[in-house]
Amino acid sequence: MLQLLYIVTLLQIVVIVSLSFKTPLRKLVFLVLDRVKRGSGPVVVKTVAGTVAVVMLSSSYNMMLIKKRWIEDGTVSLADEIFMAKNLLETTLMGGLLFHAYVIDKLHHYIKELRIRRKTMETAKKQGQGFEDAGGSSSDKVTSLEEEVAKLRARIKQLHSD
Repeated sequence: MLQLLYIVTLLQIVVIVSLSFKTPLRKLVFLVLDRVKRGSGPVVVKTVAGTVAVVMLSSSYNMMLIKKRWIEDGTVSLADEIFMAKNLLETTLMGGLLFHAYVIDKLHHYIKELRIRRKTMETAKKQGQGFEDAGGSSSDKVTSLEEEVAKLRARIKQLHSD
């Protein structure tokens, strides 16, 4: 079990580093995370996280029992020391695994949100430039229409006088 926890922790650190820096691997990892978050992926991830949390709590409980036995007996056996070290290592690795999963989730969310914000900023800039371009030509249109209105009023006054 320890080897599995080490491998998963190492893979999570690689994913965190690839999401933190703009590398070619980042786009691939981002696409994989998008796929995982669709469909039944979140349910599976929550189930695995819940299972890991329960096993972590069980290991913590076993450590408390060993510690209680040490206090009651007053002596420490070699087997208890080994079990305590193993449980402590497992609990630490499982806690790190859950923490890294949370960090990966938040990094994915923030990167996705940042992309959306950048796209909206680009469209807002393009619309602003479009309004500026249209604004210059619209002022020309307004002045030409005002001149036309003045000509038509003069024509109406001329027709009234006739």
